[in-house]
Amino acid sequence: MHISTTYEIAGYEVVENLGLARGTVVRARNLFRDIRALFRTIVGGEVREYTALIAQSREQAIDRMKDEARSKGANAIVGFRFATCEVSRAAAEVVAYGTAVRVQKRA
Repeated sequence: MHISTTYEIAGYEVVENLGLARGTVVRARNLFRDIRALFRTIVGGEVREYTALIAQSREQAIDRMKDEARSKGANAIVGFRFATCEVSRAAAEVVAYGTAVRVQKRA
């Protein structure tokens, strides 16, 4: 499936707009990760535990968005974006969204 942050895909034309496709994931932090992360914040540097958690959440949200787009008959998503927000002190939401479309190769 083609995914683009723009509203065009080089070499293809949009032949049908199928509406919004989104994938949502809410992930809670892990106590053991939090303890390791706390030590990293004291000494500085990247908090790898949270980087991995967010990366996994984004991939899962993309997979869910693609599944929703496919269920609508799409073979591409344009205008792709991410949104995140804190749901609680210990959990965050990641949303992947875009417009599900059907595209065909230009002649």
